[in-house]
Amino acid sequence: MKTKTVEILARGVCVKRGRLLLCHTQGADNTYLPGGHVEFGEPARSSLAREIQEELGLTARIGRFLGAAEHVFAQKGEPHAEINLVFAMSVAGVRADRAPRSCEKHIDFLWADMTDLDAARLEPALLRRMLPAWLDNSASERWADIPKAQKKS
Repeated sequence: MKTKTVEILARGVCVKRGRLLLCHTQGADNTYLPGGHVEFGEPARSSLAREIQEELGLTARIGRFLGAAEHVFAQKGEPHAEINLVFAMSVAGVRADRAPRSCEKHIDFLWADMTDLDAARLEPALLRRMLPAWLDNSASERWADIPKAQKKS
């Protein structure tokens, strides 16, 4: 029997000229915020800075905590669950007019218009509506819960 775990991820929101930096796994249909796993004993902000250095070879300045989002999904037929800790960030050397080069062979980076995150197929999907409110600090909720229709008992 496979052990069920919940992964903790630190994700960064880098916006330039109204465009959001996103990550894409080659062969997948969706995109997601750059970042990755929080290692045991590692602060989430440090994890995010480390992941950006590993993925882009660039230095990130991690800003304020924006919120957290649950995500439950299937990958290659296996169930996955994660908690995404989302931070504002700036990345030295990235430009909104060109996609940054990835240091990892299985992922690519791209820019998406903040006004149409549906077209970018951003996951978790609830971030499509939460990010704009989190960024302008108008959101009363900092925890984006899985919609009840998606929860499985």
